[in-house]
Amino acid sequence: MSSGLPAGVDLTNTLLILGGVGLVTLLLRALPFAAMRYFRESALVAWLGIAMPAGVMTVLVMYTLVNSTENPGGIGAALIAVVATAALHLWRRSATMSILFGTVIYMLLVNLVF
Repeated sequence: MSSGLPAGVDLTNTLLILGGVGLVTLLLRALPFAAMRYFRESALVAWLGIAMPAGVMTVLVMYTLVNSTENPGGIGAALIAVVATAALHLWRRSATMSILFGTVIYMLLVNLVF
């Protein structure tokens, strides 16, 4: 019976390898949820929940602005998107809406305008 595998590749070994990889992937994805009950009351985790979003956004904005001279649209598209994102966030106070809007504006400017 032909399994469609290249010559010299055994179906049993392939299935065992894929099963092992799948099991490890499942365990790694479940681990944070299983460990969460131990960290739920942690002051460090609470602080990270407050500080991380602003820190991550700062790093992303700086990365975009520093590397924008090499990208299509240049610094102009990046600055317009940052100003639009900040303005929407000051108006609506919604991080999700601001990030999505800023990303859409940047992508439109880079791909359609500049």
